[in-house]
Order: sequence, then structure tokens, then C-alpha cells
Amino acid sequence: MCGVIAVSGFRNVIQDLYDGMIMLQHRGQDAAGIITYNDQFHLKKANGMVRDVFHAKSIARLKGTVGIGHVRYPTAGCSSEFEAQPFFVNTPFGIAMAHNGNLTNYAELKKELQEKEFRHLNTGSDSEVLLNVFSVALRNQRPKGKLHPNDIFGAMNHVFKKCKGAYSAVALIGGQGIVGFRDPHGIRPLQLGKRKFGMKEEYIIASENTAFRALDFEFIRDINPGEVVFIDNKNRLHTKQLRKGQLNPCIFEWVYLAAPDSTIDKVNVYKARVRMGEYLADQIKKSGIKIDTVIPVPDTGRPIAAGLAEKLGVRYREGLIKNRYITRTFIMPGQEIRKRSLHFKLHPIVLEFKNKNVLLVDDSIVRGNTSKKIVELVREAGAKKVYFAAGAPPIISPDPYGIDMPTKEELIAANHSIEEIRKHIKADGLFYGKIEDVQKSVQYGNKDIKRFSDGCFTGKYPTPEVTPQLLRSLGEGRVTTRDSYARDSIEHNEMPDDEESTKMMTLV
Repeated sequence: MCGVIAVSGFRNVIQDLYDGMIMLQHRGQDAAGIITYNDQFHLKKANGMVRDVFHAKSIARLKGTVGIGHVRYPTAGCSSEFEAQPFFVNTPFGIAMAHNGNLTNYAELKKELQEKEFRHLNTGSDSEVLLNVFSVALRNQRPKGKLHPNDIFGAMNHVFKKCKGAYSAVALIGGQGIVGFRDPHGIRPLQLGKRKFGMKEEYIIASENTAFRALDFEFIRDINPGEVVFIDNKNRLHTKQLRKGQLNPCIFEWVYLAAPDSTIDKVNVYKARVRMGEYLADQIKKSGIKIDTVIPVPDTGRPIAAGLAEKLGVRYREGLIKNRYITRTFIMPGQEIRKRSLHFKLHPIVLEFKNKNVLLVDDSIVRGNTSKKIVELVREAGAKKVYFAAGAPPIISPDPYGIDMPTKEELIAANHSIEEIRKHIKADGLFYGKIEDVQKSVQYGNKDIKRFSDGCFTGKYPTPEVTPQLLRSLGEGRVTTRDSYARDSIEHNEMPDDEESTKMMTLV
């Protein structure tokens, strides 16, 4: 999971890109980058959150009426700042790209680029591979001086043919315009918006429309699976459906990943989570347990808890206060960092727990570490009984499309029963949402969604190349790069943070 944004207008777009990336920060806190264009490219990217990467001096230098941005959390390659996006190649025209997702045939494509196209790749990122596949395809269209929309669509036909997995991406082509595209299964979200500038229109493409209203953009629609959007250098919009897409969106977007105020593929994220809680309430009723209060695990657990409490007729209370300066532990790179942050991330309001039977509600249980710590906190606060409910079903399998759960060994539900997990987190009772209920919660808002990318819950994946062998290979590669990065960080005492490595770069 990452966040991408592109803005094409008639005035300097850096403030729009920066503010939009702040709105998308929940999609990645590991690295951030922006590239703009005004007869030359201006790039700044580094490890860290948006507010830490960009300062007044760099923002002043990022000039241009078109630009793209990216917030990263790493799912392929490693956490090195050299893998921060956007990536750039200088031919044809100069192309920068920001990508959300994961190419499942990354190794095959990388080998082909190196051996047949003589392309040098600087990183282990599948996003750099996607950029080079697009670059080669666009070069082979042999454009003459200025790109025609058919040149873009012809190149993207090749990309769709070659690339497998999940990829929602935006690209900036020097002097030509902005391209946005979504894989034929629509696994990761991508949305289109516009706003008036006098009698003209400016456009935005982003992972979530939570960024649109703050920037005064009107939401137009979701970009369809297998569709390509091209905004040329005159700010004219061209679209084409190149593949007959079958919408299989990642269901985890509604469970956890997306912002609650976003509406993705016509389904409001907040309302879907409320419905998950309402379905979960039926299980709690049947169990016969006595509950005094329902308390959410902030932040994603709130709408699920609200729906559950209302359906049960039990009072809802905020009992866990989140330190707003601690980032989302699920997307922190490295297990040790996640564990450490849990000690000071949440603080209990003792009066809401003392001598009460409490039902804690969270969106999901991935590794079990957060849930176990929260149960401990609540018991220390004086709770008489502590029950735990997760809106999502047990996560039993890796997700190869861009979520950081690559090996079964990291997933507590992959090798343990619900009763074993209950004992591990030390809860008095444990409840999980059912996959059919989570599916219905989303489909209620869009009946056209017939199938999801929900392999982490079911072990079944929408793209046929995903096999047990591929999952093992992806997991082994992810572990190797993590270990390598950890060793490099230790050897250098800290991650690269010198002025030269983080300063704004201008590419001519």
C-alpha cells in the first residue's frame, strides 16, 4: 500500500501536491517524494513523512504546472531512501512514475529488461521495473516530437500485456502530460477529479478522493480497471478502456487501509466499516456474554465499534487515547520498531475500564502483538473481563499485491486456531468477522462488485499467476531484503541522512 497523486493545471502545483500527500499520509509513512516539470524536472524525495521531507526551500524550488507525488510504505525491495519514489528515466522525453501495488512477475520482467533491453536498474523496486516497461513501450511507439494519445494507449497496451499483479500508477512525461492507469483487476484504487480555473479545467489523479475536497477538486469518478487516462500539455483529458477489466478491489482497503471519509469504487469507507460492526454484533449476541461497554481501538476500530454497539444496544465509550505523534504501527518497517512503539502509543482512561466487562473492537488482527498489548493495558486499568472483536476475518495467507504481510510465519491466524489466538492475546473471549459479512458490507454500497481481492482471508487470489510457490518466493525475497537493510543500517550506525542524500535534485 502506498499513496500516489498527480496534478495538472495552469499554475504552480507544488502546494496542491504537498497538501494532497498530507491527506494521503495514512497510506505510507516510510518515504515521500515529489517531481514537477517546467521545461525541466525538479525532484525531491527522501525517507520520512511528508512534513519532514519537504521544507520551505525545497518547496520553493519544485516549480511547474504539472507534477506527481508519492508516499511509500515498502512492500517490495527494501526501506532504503534510494527506493523512495517517484522514479525517473530520461528517455523518451523524460518520464517519472509513482506506483501503488506490487508486480507479481517482477523478477521475470527485471531479467528481460536487463538482458533484452540493456536497461540498468538502480534498485530492487518493482516500481522502477514498471517505469522501465512503460518507457520501452513508449519508445517503441516511435513518437515524432509530440505525443499523440494513441501513442500513450499503444504503449499501455504493452504494459497491460506484460505486467501482472496490482498496479495503480501515475506518470509525468516531460513536456507532454500526465498518465494515470489501473491494472485490469482494479486491485488498488485510483480516482479522477477536476476543478475550474476560469473557463478552463485542472485535473487531479489520486489513490483516494479524501484529498480532493481539501484541494477544491470535484470528484469525477474511479478510474476503471484496465483504463488509461492521459492529460496532455494543454490540459485536455483523454481516456481509453484498453482491457475489459473485472473489478476485484482489495477488500482490506475498506477494512483498514483507506481513510474513513474516502469513497472507493462507489462505496464509502466509513459506512462499510459501520456495517461490518453491525454484522459482528450478531455473533456477540449469540455468545451470551455480558458486556458493560464497547470501546474501539483507535482509529480504524471506531466505526466498526459504533455499528456494533448500536446494534447491541450497549453503550459506546472512548477508553483508549492515541498519541497522535506515533505513526501507524502496522506499516512501520521492522518488527522491533513496531513492538517498541506499542508501549507508548495508547493510554487507557482508567474510569472507563475499572470493574467493567469490556468489549474491545479493532479492524483486524495481523501479527497479534498490538492486540496482546492492548488487552494487557486494559487489564492493568482494572477491567473485570476483557473481550476482543476484530471486524475482519482471520488473516491466514500473504497478500502479494502490496500489503506488508508477506510470510505465513508473521500471521498469527495462519497457524493457530481462534482459541489459541485468544489465549495468546489473553482475552476472555475473541470474535472475528466472517468473510461473507465483510463482503456484504462493501457490496451493499456497490452491487457491481462481484468478487474481491481477499486472498489474505481466503487464500484465493484474482490473478492466476499467484501460486503457493510464488507466495513463498515473494516472502523469501522480502525477508532477505529486510535482513540486508537491517545489516546495512547497523553497519552505518543509522540510515543515510546526510544533506547530499536528501536534498532536492534537479534533473535536466
